[in-house]
Amino acid sequence: MKVSDILRVKGNTLFTITPDQPLAEAVGTMADNDIGSLVVMEHGDLVGMLTFREVILAIVGNGGQVGGTLVRKAMDDHPVTCTLETDLDEIRRIMLERHARYMPVMDKRMLMGVISFYDVAKAVVDSQNFENKMLKAYIRDWPEET
Repeated sequence: MKVSDILRVKGNTLFTITPDQPLAEAVGTMADNDIGSLVVMEHGDLVGMLTFREVILAIVGNGGQVGGTLVRKAMDDHPVTCTLETDLDEIRRIMLERHARYMPVMDKRMLMGVISFYDVAKAVVDSQNFENKMLKAYIRDWPEET
């Protein structure tokens, strides 16, 4: 299974923000849309990733307040990315190694989507359920010995 398969099932709704927008606005967007991350784009290029982890660190670093902090100050400016062709096993390895819960999917310089650790886990479970059903059907249809 590849990243493109996960995105096909997940859909292609993307939420982005610019680095010079207030962090408070980003938090509002994340809360309003029940999402854990925003892709930070500037002039059509991926420049960062903002997740609830970066938001919490920024709030703690600012004495418990969002204040006038800009996204640029809080974002991860070197997010790990993948391509549409990246294999599911490779994604799992990278996400575990880098403690990445969200990963932008790129096709050269174009943002194609974002996959989450949840998306990956769901794809694995769905794949295992499908294999389980196929095995049960195979066993059920196995000819009886006479």
